[in-house]
Amino acid sequence: MTKWTDSDIADQDGRTFVVTGANSGLGAVAARALGRAGAHVVLACRNTGKGEAVARSIGDNAEVRRLDLSDLKSVREFAAGIDSLDVLVNNAGVMAVPKGRTADGFEMQIGTNHLGHFALTGLLLDKITDRVATMSSTAHQIGTIDLEDLNWESRRYSRWAAYGQSKLANLLFTYELQRRLNAAGSPLKAVAAHPGYASTNLQSHTESILDKVMGIGNAIVAQSAEMGALPMLYAAAAPEVFGGSYIGPDGPFEQRGYPKVVGSSKKSQDERTAAALWSLSEDLTGVEYKFT
Repeated sequence: MTKWTDSDIADQDGRTFVVTGANSGLGAVAARALGRAGAHVVLACRNTGKGEAVARSIGDNAEVRRLDLSDLKSVREFAAGIDSLDVLVNNAGVMAVPKGRTADGFEMQIGTNHLGHFALTGLLLDKITDRVATMSSTAHQIGTIDLEDLNWESRRYSRWAAYGQSKLANLLFTYELQRRLNAAGSPLKAVAAHPGYASTNLQSHTESILDKVMGIGNAIVAQSAEMGALPMLYAAAAPEVFGGSYIGPDGPFEQRGYPKVVGSSKKSQDERTAAALWSLSEDLTGVEYKFT
């Protein structure tokens, strides 16, 4: 069986992709691959300087716009500046960082990884023509959604549990979005992906000894960022991908390899939790989805 790679991306001329966190890591790799395929790529970055460097490596079909997912004001300003797009790639994220708060008072990981992207997607939904692709992680398997304390205000903070919760939220969001799109008769697709174990700078911001440990893992075990970006690229660009699917690597334990449809945890399939999280996310962000 032929393995799918970024060289299999069809001609994307005339199509627009918004890629969050495209200034480095998997986002930068994905943006470059989409640009090579002819897409107009909007690099949505908090660090616009690094974003500009990536954009220059792509060419005239790339542009950089500032987006800070940890600040809902920034999310609204960014969304207001986008007229239309074909695909939204919700790639940006933080992992296992020390306890912190976003500009709106959310715990940093759930606020950036889930609530920021939830608000962004809702604000752009009526401008999207094809699909929403959202990055999750195998770490969703260790996550639990605490609807009573989503933002870690009363629980003792655990950086990995918080990360797992945010990545589980990404999957619950994707599946629930697809259900709501289906109910509305919308042709849009919501898909999710995970990169397996890919070597990126995501593992260097825990501000702990784990930075060094994961640095060793990156050098010895991890696959390249180019390989790690393939599941997201497949989710974002392959025409055969169906709504509500989850794409990951095809290798052992889904840690490395080429894109394929993979399964997810029982918790991620809980429709009651998904609906409750959706309602809570609308309340927290002030973004109410409208399906037409």
